[in-house]
Amino acid sequence: MTEKKENFMKKAFREMGESAKAQHEVDKANFKAAKAEAKANFEENRGINTLKRAKAQAKQSWDDAHLSPAERTEKIREQQKKQIEEANERIRLANKRYESAKVEKKK
Repeated sequence: MTEKKENFMKKAFREMGESAKAQHEVDKANFKAAKAEAKANFEENRGINTLKRAKAQAKQSWDDAHLSPAERTEKIREQQKKQIEEANERIRLANKRYESAKVEKKK
């Protein structure tokens, strides 16, 4: 009985070690991916994120933080309306493409 228990413990610790090694490999891969993405994002945004733009974004953020609840709600509603309009435009364009593709198939 004790021998079975010892074998069980050895097997359990061996499996835990293998699992930890596998997780370490996953973590290393994820870290490398995040590092590569950050590097790519930095390169893509080089020259775009200027001090002037950062100041404008900070001012906008500051102004947004000091809106009254009613003003904040109104601003959110405006953004939502704009997004709905953009979505409707995308729907219109997609339907137009669909109809033209449907006509092409009939020929």
